Amino acid sequence: MRVYADTSVFGGVFDEEFAEPSRRFFDRVRQGELTLVVSPQVLRELSGAPQAVQDQFDTIPESSLETVPMSSTVEALADAYLAAGVLGSGSRDDALHVAAASVANADLIVSGNFRHIVNYGRIRKYGAVNVLHGYRPIEIRSPAELAYGDET
Repeated sequence: MRVYADTSVFGGVFDEEFAEPSRRFFDRVRQGELTLVVSPQVLRELSGAPQAVQDQFDTIPESSLETVPMSSTVEALADAYLAAGVLGSGSRDDALHVAAASVANADLIVSGNFRHIVNYGRIRKYGAVNVLHGYRPIEIRSPAELAYGDET
């Protein structure tokens, strides 16, 4: 499964409320159960994050990591989210995350951003805009929903 993770998931490892599921999510990535998909937007945001958050990214083996490019197509889809009112213009970076994952055809997005990304109303709107632009609706989940595999 190819899972796009925004920057909040890396920081979640150091947040008391989200630390355990975030660590378990990254354990699954490091074990090769999930492929972590990131964009240049994630890398740009991580470069300004505290060193511990940057170091979390460095624990991901290259074999479990895929970097997807930013393109005019990604930019256009992000702008479509803004034009449709899914997000306000001040949240373009969040729109870029969803657009990058959608254009890259990631299986889902994992995020700890409950205001702009992991938000039921917005998820439906992202999906509607995606369909209007020829993409499938994207699944969006929190790290807690990916902390465990389907082992019995």
